[in-house]
Parts: sequence; structure tokens; C-alpha cells
Amino acid sequence: MTNNQRNVQNIESVIHYPFSKIEKNWTGFWLKKKIYEPDFQRAKKPFYNLMMFPYPSGEGLHVGNMYAFTGSDIFGRFMRMKGYDVFEPIGLDGFGIHSENYALKIGVHPTKQSKISEKRFYKQLLTIGNSFAWNYRLETYDPNYYRWTQWIFLQLFKNGLAYRKKSPVNWCVSCKTVLADEQVIAGKCERCGSQVIKKELEQWFFKITEYAEKLLNNINKIDWSEKIKISQRNWVGKSEGALIKFKIQSSKFKVDDIEVFTTRPDTIFGVVYLVLSPQYGLAKNLESKIKNLKEVKKYIGQTKREFNDFNNSLQERTVENKEKTGVELKGIKAINPANGEEISIWMADYVLGNVGTGAIMAVPAHDQRDFEFAKKYKLPIKKVIIPNLSTYEVNRLEGEGVYEGEGILINSGKFNGMPSQKVKLQIIKFIGAKKKTQYRLRDWLISRQRYWGPPIPVIFCENCKKLLENSLSRPNLDNSCAKSFSKGELENPGWIAVPEKNLPVKLPFVKDFKPVGAGKSPLASVKSFYETKCPKCGSKARRETDVSDTFLDSAWYYLGYLGTVANSKFQGLNSKSTPSSFQYSPFSNPLITKWLPVHCYIGGAEHAVLHLFYSRFLAMVFKDLKIFSFEEPFTVFRAHGLIIKEGRKMSKSKGNIVNPDEYIKKFGADILRMHLMFIGPFKEGGDFRDSAISGIVRFLNRVWDLGLSILSSNKNKGGPKSEKILPWLHFSIKKITEDIENLRYNTAIAELMIILNNFNEFPEKVSSADFKIFVKMLAPFAPFITEELWFIFGEKNSVHLSDWPKYNPNLIRKKTFELVVQINGKVRDKRELNIGIKEDEVKKIVLAGEKVKSFIKEKKIIKIIFVPDKLINIVING
Repeated sequence: MTNNQRNVQNIESVIHYPFSKIEKNWTGFWLKKKIYEPDFQRAKKPFYNLMMFPYPSGEGLHVGNMYAFTGSDIFGRFMRMKGYDVFEPIGLDGFGIHSENYALKIGVHPTKQSKISEKRFYKQLLTIGNSFAWNYRLETYDPNYYRWTQWIFLQLFKNGLAYRKKSPVNWCVSCKTVLADEQVIAGKCERCGSQVIKKELEQWFFKITEYAEKLLNNINKIDWSEKIKISQRNWVGKSEGALIKFKIQSSKFKVDDIEVFTTRPDTIFGVVYLVLSPQYGLAKNLESKIKNLKEVKKYIGQTKREFNDFNNSLQERTVENKEKTGVELKGIKAINPANGEEISIWMADYVLGNVGTGAIMAVPAHDQRDFEFAKKYKLPIKKVIIPNLSTYEVNRLEGEGVYEGEGILINSGKFNGMPSQKVKLQIIKFIGAKKKTQYRLRDWLISRQRYWGPPIPVIFCENCKKLLENSLSRPNLDNSCAKSFSKGELENPGWIAVPEKNLPVKLPFVKDFKPVGAGKSPLASVKSFYETKCPKCGSKARRETDVSDTFLDSAWYYLGYLGTVANSKFQGLNSKSTPSSFQYSPFSNPLITKWLPVHCYIGGAEHAVLHLFYSRFLAMVFKDLKIFSFEEPFTVFRAHGLIIKEGRKMSKSKGNIVNPDEYIKKFGADILRMHLMFIGPFKEGGDFRDSAISGIVRFLNRVWDLGLSILSSNKNKGGPKSEKILPWLHFSIKKITEDIENLRYNTAIAELMIILNNFNEFPEKVSSADFKIFVKMLAPFAPFITEELWFIFGEKNSVHLSDWPKYNPNLIRKKTFELVVQINGKVRDKRELNIGIKEDEVKKIVLAGEKVKSFIKEKKIIKIIFVPDKLINIVING
């Protein structure tokens, strides 16, 4: 037995109250009485309190989940006590690669494993003390749910926002599926950490780039954690600059221009060479002019192997301290459009093929990467911007330093002496370039070559493709054929939408669901699934066998919860019912107007550019399609921090994963909830240490003991309140209220501890009314013990439905202050005095004090310095 285990065992043995019995009793009571099920129709102050639903891993709920759920629940309970009708739903994000990989690992089919995990997760979630609205749960793998995931795909497809094309895509060699750009971190799969390569595959994409500007501009309108807003701005990656064409010098052949995008057209006179990415497609007529073509092609092959033909991460390809390599394209030169000078053309590995045009203009005097490359290959360096012409040293104009800021132009022809920031537009016009705005954001790749997900609801029909192509190739003839196709069908010839009445396209049972890694889903081997008839012409056709990205499932689940509510009204759900079957559309739900957008959403920062970004995009699409009136789904979003264990990040490999079950069994949910919230600021996280639980155990023991003591002293009927208690108690109400509003849970708990300490100083003066104010403020943090004490004190309704305490501003105005008493500048005493006391009175009181007398004795007072309501300093000789 380890020391930590002994500590836990010792702590467990000193818990004073029967937490296990209490928690079991109140869990059943809350479910039976539907304490946390709001009246959706009659709600006067709707408050949608959302937390990120978990994906049900086989290991079950971990303490990180509970940390997030507890923090969100505290806020929901607080708002309920503030008079809001709070809806706090829960469900499972069970489709996708995480669940499928676990099923593969243990050798259990995901359809069976999903039910096992579902049962375990809900059992665990029932014990953590959250105020979930259990009647309205959902699971993304339920066909009645993914029917509407497929419906969303069809709406985007029909309206021209979904398309299929062959494209180099991110491929995880371990997971054997494609990944969206957002799922690649430093060239590796964000889920398994394996190397990601590029593959050419036919894939489905959503046109999220058409919403880039709106996604960016709306960030300023939403009340979200700033670090999330920064991440989203960076992911959109808006750049404003110019598209500049560099002509290729050739006497015999017409050669295509090389086009570059730059945000610094003001440095055009300092361009001394061009750089192409190894992925830049060389035109045939350009190849014919390159004297060292074999060397160039060898270099392209070398970089392709080195980076697996892909590296989506700037850290890998453009990292500052990585040595850069390259090869000159000998035999061809480009012309600088600003000064007509010939410049060399290079191919180098520090330029990315998927950023900008795949080519850059190199200005080594004003870009660190260009500078390093130029030094290595002995290329010229020409300064064209200096910080300040009047103070800059002339003899350093041709020096080797890199200056990347704005300044004054030099060596720039007629623009010499002009401010670089203000002259950009003039230079763009002068060289015949075009102003351009571009984005880092790429379209959302949603195809997955896995099994466990919603089949993409389209069918390929060769006959319809021919009919459509023939119709479009003969525009003078009757085009009634083309008119029968939707926008998505016109843009993707041959691909036909599954009729909405035929949804869901159910995921068939496939015994061998392991991905084969050939760029096809396991569904491609199921003839009975993919062979079908075209819903438009009746010809032989085949279904799409890819499934959709799991982030599509979770991008609309906040609507799904309300869909279960609307459907339950028709089906008469009760507490023993299963979730709604979604027979009625969650997108034509009358509750949407009243309950959305979500009022408060709390979750992990790791979803900044995945789930949160996609949810925003779909909401904007839904608004444009007039499905609902808002375009931002989450009014407020707050990111919580991460917790570590004994100073180390939690991981299975380190063996330090914390299972909340064992702690709830030993201590109860209240103690674990409070411990999690007390280990550090909720927005930052903290270190989970077993030894620290003892402080929370002692605190709740003292709460329990004091409550029983007050009850036995017949103070449970209220009575006059002590003047000594009320002022600081009202101050505490104010502080705890503000702390919870700002998710400062650790400091709110600290203030609760201060209240308890003050109560225990003079327990005989603590009335039942005072104690119940305290119980109310403790309730969001420790819902079980507070409910028990509330009813012990004779209350008939749940404490969680009671009113949150209000403070009296008149009682928290400070009437006294602490006077600091100094002698020769050193603090010798402190006195509690009334605010506004006169100087003469202060002198009498201070000089009569024994401490001051002991320091002064026979010494002479030279002067007395008095600062009203702050300090008094007595200056004496010696």
C-alpha cells in the first residue's frame, strides 16, 4: 500500500456524515420529482446551460470529465437559484474514430460496445451530483439522431455548399482515414500521434471558406474566452496584401508568369530572388528551359520522401532554427516588376505548397527565413526599409541585420523617403499588381474511410451523370432535365441526394469493420449496402460508402437536445422513457426561438478550431437557409483549465489516470466536487493531489457538525440576528455571488470556509436563518449534503429551487478601518477604529495604548504624522 493510499484510507475513516446513504437518497428523489426538468413552455426566464458531452471511451468517465461537468453544473445550479429556468442536458458523442478504435482494441463490435459504454457512462454520470435533465438525453449513434446529421448534409449539398473532388488529403497511416486540417498537429494525427501523409482521394468537402469573413468578423460580437477567440482568428488567418506577377525571362518561348501573394508589397524593390515550393507544379514549357531539370526533380523527390509529400504544420516546414535546403532553377530568370532587374528562381523546402500560391518573393533584408537562405547560398541582400532615416547610420545601410518592421523606404526609386505603411497602395498600382485578401482557412473535409459513423446520404448514378452532361452541353435545347437537379447535383454530376423521406440511411452491421487502408470505407465491401437504385431515374446506382466526420455529429447537438424535448411533448415521455425518437424535425422546433442561442457553454480549449468552429459555421448556414434567426450558437463560452496528477500530466502510460468512481465511493461526490474546484482557478486547472482532499473532508465535517449543533440548540426557528454576524455575512454573499458569476470557484470556496470559521467562533450566536444562508451558498458546490441539511432544518422544497441569498448594500459598507500605528516608520501596533475619526481622538487612543507606551517610555515625541483612515506615525528621538 502506497503512502497516498494510506492517506486516502485514513481520511475516509474520519468522515462524520453518512454520505453514501445521503447521496443515493437524494439522487432518487431528484429523479422522481423531476427537480431539474424545466417547464419548457411556461419558462419565463429560460437559461440553456450546456457542457461538452463526452465521447464514451471504454475506460469510462475520468476525473477530467467530472472537472468540466462540475464547473458547468455549479454555474447552472447558481442560475437556477437566481430564478432562471435552467436546462442542463447530457448525452454521448459516441460515433467516430475514438469509439471504433477502442472496439477494435478489445475485439468487440462497436454496436455492442456502444451499449456497454452507454450504460456505464450514464451510471457514472448519475453519481456526480450534476443537475442533468435526464429525460432529454441523446446519443449520436442512435439512427433517430444521425437521421438529422444526414439531413444537414443534404441541406448543404442541395444548396451548393457540399462538393466532391479529388484532392491531396491528410491521411493517418495508423487510423487509416483522412483527417481535416484542424486534426493535424505538427504533422501528426491529433488523436493517435502517428505521422500524417498526403494521399490523392475523392472526398466530400463543405464550403466553410465562403463564410471565412463572417466567421472572423463575428468573433468581436461574442462573449467568449479570449484565448479561444485568438485561436479562431488565427485559424481563419486573414491576410491582406497583393497578388504580384513576375514575368519569366525567355527569348524563344512564351512562359507562364509566376504569381506570388505578399502582405508586404512595400518591400518589392528588395526582392532579389523567387522561391517555389517543392509542391509547385512546373509548367511543361518552363521545364524545357531549366538546364538542371534532373537535379530539380531529384530535389522534389527528396523533399517528398522527407515530408511524406505533406506537412501541414508551419512548425515543421518553416521552423526558424531548421536548416533550409534548396536548388536553383538554372537557365531561367524572373523580372522584378518594380525595377526590371533579373532575379534568380529557386525551389526550397521552407515554402509551403498549400499556403498562398506556393511561391514567394524573397526579401532577405526584411525576412528572417529569406535572410538565412540567402546567406547559405550566397545570394544578394538589399535593404529597402530603415527604421528612421534621420537617425539611421549610413554605413549600416548595406549591413547584415534583418529588419522586419515598418519604416522609411530607401533604394526604392521614386518612393525613397516615404513611410512604408502608407505607400503600399501606391506601389501596388505602380507595379500593376492586384489587391488581394486571402485566408489560411481551408474547406472542411468531412469524408471518413471508417465504419463507425453516419453514412453520407448520396448515391452515384452513371445514367443521371450522362443525362445531365448531355443536357448542359446542348444549351440551346430544352434544359428541363437540368432543372430537375438541385444545385449540389448540378455541381457534382452523377451524385444524387437520398430523398429526405428515406432517411436515415442506416449503418449496416459489418462483422469485419476494421479499416483496410486502401482509401475506402469497410462499407465498400458490403454489396447489399452500396448496390441500390437511383431515386431520380430508377437506374442501377451505388451508394457513397464513406461516413461523415464525427465533428458533424457534434456541431448541432445543442439543437438535438431541444429536439428531444419537442418530440417528448408528442410522445408523452416520463422518467422511465428512453430518449425521443426524433420523429419530428429538431430544426422546425418552436422551442428554438425561446431557448436559443445557448446562454452559457463551458468546455475545453482543445476544441477551439474544431467543434466550436464547425458549430458556428453550421449556425450561419442555418440562418442563411432561414431555418432559424440567429447565426452564433453560443452566446457565452468559457474554457476551463486542465488538471494534472501529482505534478504530471495524466495519461494511461504514466498510470496516473484518476477514476472518479473510487473517490466517490470513498468520500462521496460532494467532497470530490469541492476538491476539484478548490485545486486552482477553474479557467486554469490545477494539480490533483490525494493529500489535499483532507481539507475538504474537514470542512464538510464541520458544516455537518455545526448544522446538527444549531438544530439541537433550538435555533432552527430563526430569531434576531447578531449585529456582529450580519455585516460580514452580507459581504460574503456579495463576494461569493461575484466569484461564481466569474467562475472563480476556488475563491468562492475559500470564502465559504471563512464564513464557517466565523460561525464557529461564536456558535451560540448563529441562528438557523444565518446557517441556511450559508447552506444556500454551499449548495451549488455540494448539492447532496446541503439538500440533507435543508430538509433536516424543516424545509419542504429542495434547496436547489430556493432563492439565492441577496446582500444588503447598506450592511456591507465598512464602518471601521484598521489603523496602522508606526513608530519611526516601523509598524508597532494596529487598531480597529471608526471611519472618519478625528486626528485628536486617534492620538489620545494610540498614545494611551500599552504597546506604544512601551516603545516611547521617556523619549521625546518630535512629531506625529497622521493619514486619515490609514495610519499614524510617531517620530521620536533616539
